[in-house]
Amino acid sequence: MKQLLTLTACLFSFFIFSQNERIDDLTVRLAYQEADSVKVDLSLMLIDELFKIEDYKKALLYINQTAKLSQELNYTKGLAESIYYRALVYTNRNDYYNAIDNYEKSRKYHLQISDTLGVAKVSNSIGLIEIKRGNYVVGLKNSLSAIDIFEKQDLKEELSTAYNNLAEAYFKTNQIDKAIEFNLKALEVREQINDRQGIINSTKNIADLYSLRKEYRKAIEYYEKVLEMLNPSNDKSIRGEILPKLGSQYLHFKEYDKASEYLVEGLKYNREQGNDEGILRALNAIGNLNLQKQKVKLANLQLNEAYKIAQKIDNKIELLENYRLHIALDSTRGYFENAFFWQNKYYDLKVELSKMDDPIFPTDVEPLDLDKSNPIEEDLDNIENKITDNKSSWLQNPWLLYGALAAAAIMLAILLFHLSKHKTYRDEIKKQNKALATEKAKYESIFEEKQHLEEVNDVKDKLFSIVSHDLKDSISSIKAFLDLLKEDSISKEEFRELIPELSENANNASSLLFNLLNWSKSQMQNLEPKPELFNIQDVFHTKIALVEQKVEDKRIVLIDESQRDFVYADRSMVEIVIQNLITNAVKFSRTGDMITVSNQDVNGKSLICVEDTGVGISKENIDKLFNANKNFTTVGTKNEKGTGLGLTIAKDLVELNNGRIWVESTQNVGSKFFIELPKTAPKA
Repeated sequence: MKQLLTLTACLFSFFIFSQNERIDDLTVRLAYQEADSVKVDLSLMLIDELFKIEDYKKALLYINQTAKLSQELNYTKGLAESIYYRALVYTNRNDYYNAIDNYEKSRKYHLQISDTLGVAKVSNSIGLIEIKRGNYVVGLKNSLSAIDIFEKQDLKEELSTAYNNLAEAYFKTNQIDKAIEFNLKALEVREQINDRQGIINSTKNIADLYSLRKEYRKAIEYYEKVLEMLNPSNDKSIRGEILPKLGSQYLHFKEYDKASEYLVEGLKYNREQGNDEGILRALNAIGNLNLQKQKVKLANLQLNEAYKIAQKIDNKIELLENYRLHIALDSTRGYFENAFFWQNKYYDLKVELSKMDDPIFPTDVEPLDLDKSNPIEEDLDNIENKITDNKSSWLQNPWLLYGALAAAAIMLAILLFHLSKHKTYRDEIKKQNKALATEKAKYESIFEEKQHLEEVNDVKDKLFSIVSHDLKDSISSIKAFLDLLKEDSISKEEFRELIPELSENANNASSLLFNLLNWSKSQMQNLEPKPELFNIQDVFHTKIALVEQKVEDKRIVLIDESQRDFVYADRSMVEIVIQNLITNAVKFSRTGDMITVSNQDVNGKSLICVEDTGVGISKENIDKLFNANKNFTTVGTKNEKGTGLGLTIAKDLVELNNGRIWVESTQNVGSKFFIELPKTAPKA
């Protein structure tokens, strides 16, 4: 083994030495080369070598010099290639905006010289970026058009990358059959060019896809192929991933001996490597194995450990599986209240993941028909047609020349006629200008009204989004409870114990609906505030009652320092804002933290404050809180979810009532949210 490692190190050192020697040689040759196209080509070779050793900073220096020289020489191929390399630099820096901008410029220059292969290479790179960004339609279009060229010219390495990109795009858009098809194509090409790492990755992807499609025998076949290819010393992370997955496939056939063999080995291997992802995957699967074998105590220990790791590393897929297994475990043990708790968590996370996994475009999108048309070839044909059209000058056609002269004569006659009538028309134009000014003022007024209505409608949309989210929490909990009842998973004794919690959830939902209906009834026509004088202390008391259960669960100390005082505003709107602030304070407070609500008279206005000693907000996130475009949201101290619209709508509602809202916060110390509202009606 030591000899093998020594030989590997020597070969690697020799490779680095040879590469550095080539870079030095190209650098020297470049220094003595005259400023011509040969120098551009040498520079491009040097840039390519610098890319191989990932020296992007030095590569960018040569790229800029090469692009400048190519432009001076009017050497389009050199310009196209140098800009392509610049796009690659931006890609490696994850600066996708500048990367795509440079790819598009490079493609334009490749089209000018009818370089089909160059255009295909650029299109494939654009396809990869768009797929990474989630723009799968554009990514698929570019990659498919590039593949057609690569296949015709039998370019194996380019095909390998392009097939892999397409497979990923089809997977992201839930087109599993297509994803398998292009992974198999990528595997075939990678075997032809003997790309070992590529072969392993494609084989693993195929196994994962068959598992997803519930073709577990096929998945086992490909997972075992991956294991056979792995080098014990170099492929540790992949081995740690494959062993638990392979064991899980055998569980589907209740082949417990085989499953146990791979899962125990996988757990031991991942513990040795300190790989939390692998440990989590193995513990979930072993917990499932022991649960199926009725070893509930052992399953409980393993699933609890897996739960802690899943939370620590935020692996939502395995966390969802852990919730599912905990439901089955606690139902088996007869702990129905616990099962109900896990079922709530399972449904919430499942909804969250389903939204994250929604494809960017419909899953029935048809792939491009490259037999009928290819965008690259169409672009090239368009360039050639333009060049051909330009060669046929209008001066070569006498009829066009005579027509142009006749048109010029007619235009001259019209001009003379208008000059003679200029004085007569001047007064008429003045009258029309006055009329237009009046019309313009009217349209500006209409436009302003339109903008106002759009803003009001936007506020309405965001408001209903928030209220529906608050309702979801209560209703989801009630649904989960009823599911347990429907499945006969709960006895009469457990039913009686859970009635208070069910009643609390129903009351919360009822209160939210009551407020929403009252508010929407008064605001049916528009979102104009309907201000009135009301006691702000009453609002505090009502909203504090709604969070009493959550405050008790988190053992938070809630101090009510509110006092009887009147504000002049739309009560329904202020209630929504106060509820949002108090709910957020509870959400971001830890066990034992303190929340204080208060109000006081400051300069003739009511200053309302909701203060907590919770986790606080970082400086960079404070600016995002009230920004409608950011949709900023974070989970609470117990993973409570949010819409990211709460404070945005709060700001809108406060400002509609001639008030203002702001925050003062220190991370890990706490936050203070202030609202300033008028106490009297504004003077006419």
